[in-house]
Amino acid sequence: MLAYTTYSEAGGVAKTTTAANLAVAHARAGLDVLVVPLDPQDADLSHLFGVDDNRAADGADNLVRHIVNRPKGAFEDLIVEAEHGVDIIPEHNMLANLGQYLRREKQQAEDMGEAFGMHSQLRRVLRDAKVNEDYDILICDPPATEGPHLYNAIDATRTLVIPIRPSPKGRTSVQGLSSVVSGLEENLNAEIGVLAAVPNGFKDTASQTRVLEDLDYPTPEVIRERSSLMDGCWEEQCSAFTYVRDHRDRERDYEIDTLAKFDRLARYLESEAGIDAPEPPEPGALESEVRA
Repeated sequence: MLAYTTYSEAGGVAKTTTAANLAVAHARAGLDVLVVPLDPQDADLSHLFGVDDNRAADGADNLVRHIVNRPKGAFEDLIVEAEHGVDIIPEHNMLANLGQYLRREKQQAEDMGEAFGMHSQLRRVLRDAKVNEDYDILICDPPATEGPHLYNAIDATRTLVIPIRPSPKGRTSVQGLSSVVSGLEENLNAEIGVLAAVPNGFKDTASQTRVLEDLDYPTPEVIRERSSLMDGCWEEQCSAFTYVRDHRDRERDYEIDTLAKFDRLARYLESEAGIDAPEPPEPGALESEVRA
């Protein structure tokens, strides 16, 4: 199984749209995809996919309850289907208090003389649910800030895909990421790999080109400035693939090129895990849909 977390220290780097578009790109190729978003903010992946109707439902079973050993139902009942057959566990408002719940569970366990890894509970939940047997791809999308949401996501996947802005600020953020990754490895007692950096908003300036040349991570695809397309995704609550197909009055070559980049990036990430997609579409081709 290919498992990765989309993560960047910086905000506004298209982290969540990158996660959504990669999830759809994997699914378009016939792979089974599960997305686990962990962002307590409202503008999250669940909202982008239009599956956050029960976010504020009091008493509803949700992933946090499973993480702290208080489930109200089966894990598989948490999963809903988004576009292109992507499976997702919608975020719930209880995520805002995840750290508090985990600390409480840790204290109770210690009072009983038991160990409780605060940052390994999502990994436990996914392992017990045998997610690796049911899915080809697992994508976690936590908030950018360090804390239990991020630590649980990275511990569950052990690899990162890093969206960045190709700017001097973005370069500084990425250069500092190596120390952050080292800190995460020490905190989680696990080796963390970086599959790729994904530059977004590239305008082909000399300054941006220098930033890309200085990156220490692979950049198999560079996403050019596509503010209109990405803003449209949020407005219509869908991926770029669905937005171009269903909400544009005509096909624009530069947008098809962007979709092709997400398709190719998905193939690259799959190849890093030794996965051969069974039905890979022509990159950017809108007529290729995943199986019903």
